[in-house]
Amino acid sequence: MRVLVTGAAGMVGRKLVAKLAENPALFGAEVESLTLADVIEPPVPAPLHAVSATRTVDLARQEDAVSLIAGRPDLVFHLAAIVSGEAEVEFDKGYAINMDGTRYLLEAIRSQGAQEPYCPRFVFASSIAVFGEPFPDRISDDFFTTPLTSYGTQKAICELLLADYSRKGFLDGIGIRLPTICIRPGKPNLAASGFFSNILREPLVGEEAVLPVEEDVRHWFASPRAAVGFCAHAASLDTSVLGARRNLTMPGLSALVGEQIEALRRVAGEKAANLIRREPNQDIRKIVAGWPRNFDARRATGLGFKAETSFDDIIKIHIEDELEGVIR
Repeated sequence: MRVLVTGAAGMVGRKLVAKLAENPALFGAEVESLTLADVIEPPVPAPLHAVSATRTVDLARQEDAVSLIAGRPDLVFHLAAIVSGEAEVEFDKGYAINMDGTRYLLEAIRSQGAQEPYCPRFVFASSIAVFGEPFPDRISDDFFTTPLTSYGTQKAICELLLADYSRKGFLDGIGIRLPTICIRPGKPNLAASGFFSNILREPLVGEEAVLPVEEDVRHWFASPRAAVGFCAHAASLDTSVLGARRNLTMPGLSALVGEQIEALRRVAGEKAANLIRREPNQDIRKIVAGWPRNFDARRATGLGFKAETSFDDIIKIHIEDELEGVIR
């Protein structure tokens, strides 16, 4: 199997590749070549050095997308994207990367297939941002997509492209709508949802964090470990069961910000919880107000996708995976 990962230097990409290094059968077949692509050079775990190549690319350039597909990968993980907050502020950049970059990849695959038979599995990292209010209490897979952000609009457009290119037989696509991934390791990024991780990650290492919204804000979450599991499961899933509905909302946990903080208090103590500083931000509030809060993800769970069921577990996973099991 030849595998391509775009966005391989990002959080989910790095963790997916690291998991492959631990489990060579993660995608259901032996990986004979692995291409890791991003705007910066992605890291390569030592066990994968012999089969890996890194590429520094800009998916806003069609020629870069064409060059990535020239090797005819059997499995493509398309994880590269401009995050939500940045896509809202940098309108042109968001569309160039999130929409045009995806279409360039799909077109490059179609072009390869016109030369000789070629139909790779294409796993697309979509987002729950494709949905917009007004919402029911729980959003099902047949709820219409009316995004209220540029990022959500770009992802929704790509979902339609993925379904159409799959319908035409150009590729075998599956779109996985990721919950907000929490707790994200590393430094804060430009995602409008970043505070959901910040208010847990920083206090766990004894640092102050800013909460820009009220504690009664509800949202849909899954851990980085779950996100890797979603990608790996999508790689080998029998897509014939999807029919024409190629995009799935991933399972997750619906929780209030206040419930996040209470979980932090239970796991790490009062001292950690007291490091959260309330500092309202109207711009963030406005973006978050248009996001979905709870889902009925029975279609994905019925197909074997799994996520956490408590925020205590999400916090403990972060401590295990990122802090060597120690609260600092």
